[in-house]
Amino acid sequence: MKVTYLRHSGFKLELEHHILIFDYFKGNVGDLSKKEVIVFSSHRHFDHFRKEIFDWREKTKSIHYVLSDDIQGQDKELQEDADIRWCAPDERFEMKGCTVQTLRSTDEGVAFLVECEGVRIYHAGDLNWWHWEGEPGEFNETMKKDYQREIAKIEGKKFDVAFIPVDARLGEQYFWGLDWFMRHTDTRWAVPMHFFEDYSVCKRLELQEETNSYRDRLILVHGQGETFEI
Repeated sequence: MKVTYLRHSGFKLELEHHILIFDYFKGNVGDLSKKEVIVFSSHRHFDHFRKEIFDWREKTKSIHYVLSDDIQGQDKELQEDADIRWCAPDERFEMKGCTVQTLRSTDEGVAFLVECEGVRIYHAGDLNWWHWEGEPGEFNETMKKDYQREIAKIEGKKFDVAFIPVDARLGEQYFWGLDWFMRHTDTRWAVPMHFFEDYSVCKRLELQEETNSYRDRLILVHGQGETFEI
């Protein structure tokens, strides 16, 4: 499987018969003409969903969209689009040869669990341990409980690759969501995301003492358009 980092939380995954695109924001998606294309958007925030994804119909023979239902109210035309599969938290369904499950985000929308061509993928969207400095203790405690509740639903689950937020705006707590996920799932490769092109976060992860037990399973991106094979 070839993975291309598009930007922020956006990734293109190319398998033998499928192309999967998650949370497109900006970037070059390349040739989409030869394979089944499925586009996932985890929620309505501008950095996770862009209407440009519908322009891709012009350069592919088969494209379908799996969109969080919080996006649905933005445009009446979208609500009636037959190529869109709207989804809510805690769903499981089939989509063009792939199995899709969802979790409830701790922000908006969903996280995606996708099995396609035998590859098991997790894309968190904005499901994260959002511990914000300056927020009341009660708020942060609720965030902790909500995040840990969702990850408990996939305790011990195997993933070939997982895309997980590490947001520098969280200060010293930037890696907590990643750390909890890696300690409670069986994940072969983890790719940090959602750092607004502040690639220094990846360097911090390399030096973070707490990541020592899984550091060799982190794939750290350093620039838009970077590709790697899994």
